[in-house]
Amino acid sequence: YDVAEGTVFLAYEQTIGRGQAGNFWESEPGQNLTFSIVLYPDFLEIRRQFMLSKVVTLGVYTALNKYVDHLSIKWPNDILSYNKKIGGILIENSIKSDGTILSVVGLGLNVNQTNFDNLPKASSLAVICERFFDKEELLFLIVENLEKKLSEWNKKATVFWDNYTNRLFKKGIPMAFSGQNNQNFMGIIQGVSAIGKLQILLADDRIAEFDIKEIQMLY
Repeated sequence: YDVAEGTVFLAYEQTIGRGQAGNFWESEPGQNLTFSIVLYPDFLEIRRQFMLSKVVTLGVYTALNKYVDHLSIKWPNDILSYNKKIGGILIENSIKSDGTILSVVGLGLNVNQTNFDNLPKASSLAVICERFFDKEELLFLIVENLEKKLSEWNKKATVFWDNYTNRLFKKGIPMAFSGQNNQNFMGIIQGVSAIGKLQILLADDRIAEFDIKEIQMLY
């Protein structure tokens, strides 16, 4: 089916929400924002799909920065505040028969949920800001900022890259990682490659690149 660009699909409840690397997104019914927005990004090269991820993540970051302190982006596109995850983004791209790229941007944002007993690394806007939010107002603000970032992209590509990199969670700080075969090692996040791989400075002064399924941050 043909769907107009910018169409938003909003879910009251999500029972099998998906996240990065096969993870699931859990959300209390009616308390949070879970929605998808349809885009046709003409600037996107299939081999550089991460560019869209970066632009979308910065759009969400900018919207939330109006309310929340100590925001950061946990690679590749989770939104954190005070080391707690408050939002996650999943983007699925496909090529239509006419060569057009169709992107469905899914966002799960913890808004008014306050119970995270079984999720020690999660939080919400309500918990952090100590007040409840109008979800519809927040939705409009996020979509507005996404549109702004997408329209700015071609003019400010370098600025976008710097803004994303400078907001990376734990950038420049020695920390532990778990790699393949569950082997732990120390490293320092340097940035992200053009195709979305995490760049880490290792103990032997090499900069290694890792895909999302190859590494896990331990914090």
